[in-house]
Amino acid sequence: QGQLVESGGGLVQAGDSLRLSCSTSGRTFSRSAMGWFRQAPGKQREFLGVINWSASSTYYGDSMRGRLTISRDIAKNTVYLQMNSLKPEDTAVYYCAASEGGSTTDFIQAPAKRSWGQGTQVTVSS
Repeated sequence: QGQLVESGGGLVQAGDSLRLSCSTSGRTFSRSAMGWFRQAPGKQREFLGVINWSASSTYYGDSMRGRLTISRDIAKNTVYLQMNSLKPEDTAVYYCAASEGGSTTDFIQAPAKRSWGQGTQVTVSS
């Protein structure tokens, strides 16, 4: 059983940048596509983007397109979410997830087969 652990959240001001990390332990997720979601209070979980196992391909959702970049350090088994020009409406709990398959398509098409982290809170003040 592997674990995903998000870190890097906190309180920032509007316009700031923030980088979240998702580290893995136990079972290796080195062959898994990994993605990021967020959930604001009273709202559904929202897809932000995904990166494939080899870090050669990414796919982003619409909500933060142009303001975020997903990357991964394969040697460190860590995936990153770089967010720029943060807005108060970006306030949410941010989650990382890993799929059983390694492609971005695997990740998107098999939501029931994802492993999840516990989330990290990001609060953006105006």
